[in-house]
Amino acid sequence: MYSRLKYMEKQRNISEFILLGLSYDQNTQIFCFVLFLFCYAALLAGNFLILVSIRCSPLFHQPMYYFLSHLSSVDICYTSTITPKFIGDLLGGTKTISYDNCMLQVFAMHFFGSTEVFILTVMALDRYVAICKPLHYLLIMDRTRCHLLVLAAWAGGALHSFPQLLMAIQLPFCGPNEIDHYFCDIFPLLKVACTDTYITGVLVVANSGMVALVTFVVLFVSYVIILFSLRHHSAEGRRKALSTCGSHITVVILFFGPSIFAYLRPPTTFPEDKIFALFYTIVAPMFNPLIYTLRNTEMKSAMRKVLCQTLFSKEVRN
Repeated sequence: MYSRLKYMEKQRNISEFILLGLSYDQNTQIFCFVLFLFCYAALLAGNFLILVSIRCSPLFHQPMYYFLSHLSSVDICYTSTITPKFIGDLLGGTKTISYDNCMLQVFAMHFFGSTEVFILTVMALDRYVAICKPLHYLLIMDRTRCHLLVLAAWAGGALHSFPQLLMAIQLPFCGPNEIDHYFCDIFPLLKVACTDTYITGVLVVANSGMVALVTFVVLFVSYVIILFSLRHHSAEGRRKALSTCGSHITVVILFFGPSIFAYLRPPTTFPEDKIFALFYTIVAPMFNPLIYTLRNTEMKSAMRKVLCQTLFSKEVRN
């Protein structure tokens, strides 16, 4: 293993990459800094509030909210692998990232991103059981099975991301080190590698692209089945189910639409990639807390209790 690492080090003569970012215009960069700093702060606040509200209430023992707490945790980790550096680079001059940090970013982004994909799939399964098999719901989605499903989602994320990392670290870099993106990803790295990357690009599409496509198809089919089965429910039952499923479907579209565009295509890069990447790295995770709480009475009640308890404890200390 050591000799293999030494060989790969000889295959590259660069120690850092230059990230070209979103724009060269200084005014645009300042605008983006303010905008995405607000987005990141809103993302952290919203997801932390969901986490605390679920953990500090009986909702944590309900499968749907147990999965939602894990989705919020993944959203925080996923966006934090990219956004803080991206925001900092908007105020800096030359945007550089070391080779090691670049490889770490590739791994972390794909690990947390694919884990989020699998947790969204688990949440769809939970809604399918709750709506289509309500009498057996608590028996099927018991605590042990919930733990196993979440563990499987994290394991699936690792299984997807390690091949991505191995493909990235085996690329030789011996000349250009400018990456036309605001973070390190596999397609922009293929563009600056000094070797024929066709096979590697096909493997990336087969890995990332197929994961996005297959899970999207599974989610789409599951929600079609759920919506079709609502014909047999009461008006109140349909309203509640549609409210929950509507939130899930919105999240799926925001996350999977840009992801499929980015990875399920011939291995190349387009100027639009950076705009689409903003949706699945920042925008979708930022809107998740709002989408999941806006029409959810139980979540809004739990959040109000947490906020009231926080304000009351501050008043007592004062």
